[in-house]
Amino acid sequence: MRTRMRILKFGGTSASNEAVDKIIKIIEDQYHSDNNFCLVLSARGDTTDKLEEILELAASGTDYSCQMGQLRAKQLLPCQDVDLSAEFALLENILKGISLVGDYSLRSKDLILAQGEIMAIKTLATMLFKRSLPAHLIDSRDLIFTDDNFGNARVLEDSSLKRTNEVFSKLPEGKIPLISGFIASTTNGQTTTLGRNGSNYTASLIAKFINAGIVESYTDVNGVFTANPRLVSEAQSIDKLSFADAAEIAGFGASILHPKTILPLEESKIPLLIKNTFDPAFKGTLVCEKQSCNTLKSIAIKDDVCIINLEGKGLLGKKGIDARVFQALYALDISVGLISQGSSERCVGLVINKNESDRAVRALKTTFQSEIRNGDVSSVYSICDVSLISVIGIDINGFGTAFGNLKKNNIDILLINNTIGGNNVSLLIENRSVNKALNVIHSQIFGISRRLNIAIIGKGNVGSSLIDQILNARKNILAKRDLDINIFAIAGKDKVLLDKEGIGKDWIQKLNKSNKSRDVSNEIIGFASENHLENLIAIDNSASLEFTDNYFSLIENGFDLVSSNKLANTRSIGFYRKLRGRLKAFEKQYLYETNVGAGLPLIDTIKLLHASGENITSIKGVFSGSLSYIFNNFSVRDDDFSEIVLEAVGAGLCEPDPREDLSGKDVARKLLILARELDLGNEISDVKTENLVPRELRELTKDDFLESISGLNNKFKEIKTKLKTGEVLRYIGKLHGDLQQDKGVLEVDLRTLPANSPLGNISGSDSIFEIYTQSYGSKPIVIQGAGAGAEVTARGVLGDILRIADKIK
Repeated sequence: MRTRMRILKFGGTSASNEAVDKIIKIIEDQYHSDNNFCLVLSARGDTTDKLEEILELAASGTDYSCQMGQLRAKQLLPCQDVDLSAEFALLENILKGISLVGDYSLRSKDLILAQGEIMAIKTLATMLFKRSLPAHLIDSRDLIFTDDNFGNARVLEDSSLKRTNEVFSKLPEGKIPLISGFIASTTNGQTTTLGRNGSNYTASLIAKFINAGIVESYTDVNGVFTANPRLVSEAQSIDKLSFADAAEIAGFGASILHPKTILPLEESKIPLLIKNTFDPAFKGTLVCEKQSCNTLKSIAIKDDVCIINLEGKGLLGKKGIDARVFQALYALDISVGLISQGSSERCVGLVINKNESDRAVRALKTTFQSEIRNGDVSSVYSICDVSLISVIGIDINGFGTAFGNLKKNNIDILLINNTIGGNNVSLLIENRSVNKALNVIHSQIFGISRRLNIAIIGKGNVGSSLIDQILNARKNILAKRDLDINIFAIAGKDKVLLDKEGIGKDWIQKLNKSNKSRDVSNEIIGFASENHLENLIAIDNSASLEFTDNYFSLIENGFDLVSSNKLANTRSIGFYRKLRGRLKAFEKQYLYETNVGAGLPLIDTIKLLHASGENITSIKGVFSGSLSYIFNNFSVRDDDFSEIVLEAVGAGLCEPDPREDLSGKDVARKLLILARELDLGNEISDVKTENLVPRELRELTKDDFLESISGLNNKFKEIKTKLKTGEVLRYIGKLHGDLQQDKGVLEVDLRTLPANSPLGNISGSDSIFEIYTQSYGSKPIVIQGAGAGAEVTARGVLGDILRIADKIK
């Protein structure tokens, strides 16, 4: 018993020579295994678009000969032997008349567009013949009859069914039926087209009419995906869909499917297998009666929509507004996809096809002309730079976290809609944010690894250590936390290195070769925007005051901030509060745990205590890991003070110019940061600081200072001689006073302490902090640990990055 015929449909991906060769190989393999099949073919590549472009040129009276020549050359590219003279002669005759008249009818347009499919089947037939694969050409206008709604004709199924079976009953033995898709004809022989996805519709109609066994539709992707794989790199292929699932995905805009393609197959229970021309061995997606196992189906996108807004305070309380809106659009055969309105009807928003926006606006202005005249309707306008993203298979409750992540990524939602059945959520989003939105949603609802895209500013000791730590730990973090930390930018003093897919261990060499200047606005922010990068974090490891001015533009463009640079938090209180205001407005995070205690959890502890209502009465401690190292050693060793300072510089514990530490500026900044965490309004000028550098050494250049550093020895030798047994020197910062007032008392100075006291009993480069509160009384909360070193600080910065990641679910 002969098996039911198979329908093989090939799409416009047959444009390139490589694609044509792939198609012929698929046909050849099928023919030699089971030749009971027929072919349905679309126009090649962008042929339909080019024909439409030429048509518009002709109608405008513009010379189209160049475009026609290009079209002819492209059609002959796969096979120079094919005779397309009749098709091009017909085109020339019609276009010449259109050019003279200056206009065209939809009937003429359909006849012109139909030539793309005719040329496609003639070309493939010629190439098959050369491979000893005989094809029998069938013009689908002789199979499928329609009404005269040119451009999107309705199929007359009874007459089409009868005619198709007549033609198929007389097919020559041993030949491959090769049928044009997309085109049909009226009962009196006028050419019509079947609208969007017309060739797939042709294949499903023929399958229904002849009761085919299956339709195999070949395209340029491996079936239906959870999202468009061209836009979402982590999209996953779907093995099986029910007809209902497929129709829903198609209805919400998935370009690979169309509702009218599914319906004839569903009615006849004929499965559809979607495969890849370029990877025919891949199993593809099977659409059939059986339900799919996937709870979440797919994310579809429509980019050919717009929103129409009707606004007016005078509409408040008036009845029948919706009825008049829909009646006006119905009269023009304009379909409404979504509607959004307030209960007062002061504003009505409608989502329609973009190409119908002008007609819709004109119709509504006419319908409401009296209301516009008397001011009840203030405006009727369209917003066309938008796309509709639909998540199929999730309700509004399950979409909550994804919604929050869209907000965190600075993606504005113009409209949100949940179907009554509760299984689909649709969002209207500006086109500039669509790619990012798709990736954010897909990562969230399909459980794909979260990706942080980070820009690191500053490649000094801390910056370099951080880069190495991230690159070394990236795989481990991915495995343990399902988190991918992707360094897309590294900025040095005057250059920036950018890579969307991530910077690797050869970053130093690549940065040195980069010709990109370090301009945050034009380089890092622009690059992130152009590449639709989500979950952005900027890491400031510089010591630049100037760079902190960029914090505002970073926040406004979707970046969270992490900083080991203390300068932003110690600028004027006005800057400090303005920065917090922008963070709040854009719902961004700014973490800087390393500003005070390197890798110690000091700031988090103080924030928690303060937020809980605990009255912190004072904070004191050894704030500087570098000065801790210097005085820990100087107090117990016989070496000169200058020797120990240079030792600390060499170990990377001090700034290259140790006066940054010895001046007390660093400790003063740290103390001010803690004061501001308690909502105090202190300025840096309020900190009473003991500068350990003699006046005569303060104005020297760094190099001259290092050559004259022995000038410190006499001063500190004298200080040391005054120490009693069991006493040590410590450089202390203290915040005290009435901390419930606007300002506290901030003091930084060198003190003599008992070696067995908490602040005196530290070693190496440890920092130690004592936090006194009203509840704890005289017993402080003590936090102690490593307070200096690039590795320690970088580890603290990485900790802040992971804290931000924890809030991106």
